[in-house]
Amino acid sequence: MTTPEKGQLVTANRLRDGIAVFLTRGGEWSEAIDEAVLAQEPQAAAALEARAREDEKKTIVTGSYLVDAERLDGRVRAAHIRERMRALGPTVRLDLGKQAEGKGAGFAAPEGE
Repeated sequence: MTTPEKGQLVTANRLRDGIAVFLTRGGEWSEAIDEAVLAQEPQAAAALEARAREDEKKTIVTGSYLVDAERLDGRVRAAHIRERMRALGPTVRLDLGKQAEGKGAGFAAPEGE
């Protein structure tokens, strides 16, 4: 069994449309959590936060923050249910949003968590 890579990623909301986005290794914002860069050390996490703050000043995103997460077999799973739901898109109808487009997180938001 593969050992998960654990760390932190940065998420925010894109100002243009309010969509939840995740900072990638290339410094871009992606709607797909699987494309997020995972910082495994505190200094790397601080650098991701600083990069996100720059984009907040440029009014690209708002409300950026660090999220504990893990990557397993190329798929990223946020540790907290709130971020799992943000990665999936609307949960009231599975035929809408990222889930319907096949862009949702690789891990479903389990009920009762």
